[in-house]
Amino acid sequence: MPKNYHYTQKITWTGNKGTGTDHYTHYERSHLIEIENKITILASSDTPFLGDATKHNPEDFLLTSISTCHMLWYLHLCADTGVIVTSYTDNPTGILLQNDDGGGNFTEVMLHPLVYVADENMIEKANALHAKANQKCFIANSVNFKVKHAPTCMVQENN
Repeated sequence: MPKNYHYTQKITWTGNKGTGTDHYTHYERSHLIEIENKITILASSDTPFLGDATKHNPEDFLLTSISTCHMLWYLHLCADTGVIVTSYTDNPTGILLQNDDGGGNFTEVMLHPLVYVADENMIEKANALHAKANQKCFIANSVNFKVKHAPTCMVQENN
């Protein structure tokens, strides 16, 4: 039976320099992301949109959400099928297309997981499980573009 899960946050704009939004260049894009019982995140827009490069932005969060959701499903599936993952890193990339009117959308996200497994016999199955993780990922299933993946899998060397 399907279950509903509800998520809540508080987003507070902190970029009023005294004149509000009287002009596009007169305010900061800074804001706070607050979630109960979690660390507050300082955020902004991306630098091409007059944001603060030292703060996370919505585009960062989109890539992070897709990548971490994929990773968590992948690790779950590996554990269920006997693939022993000893290390996992990802360097996701995304392409944002901005239209002439200023709007836009992501057209692609590519995940680049680097996975280390305990035994060479696990590599084939480990690589195949990325497709199933992609099918299971809540975030990948919620976006209107393809989430692709180009995994690399190797055996963990014992030192």
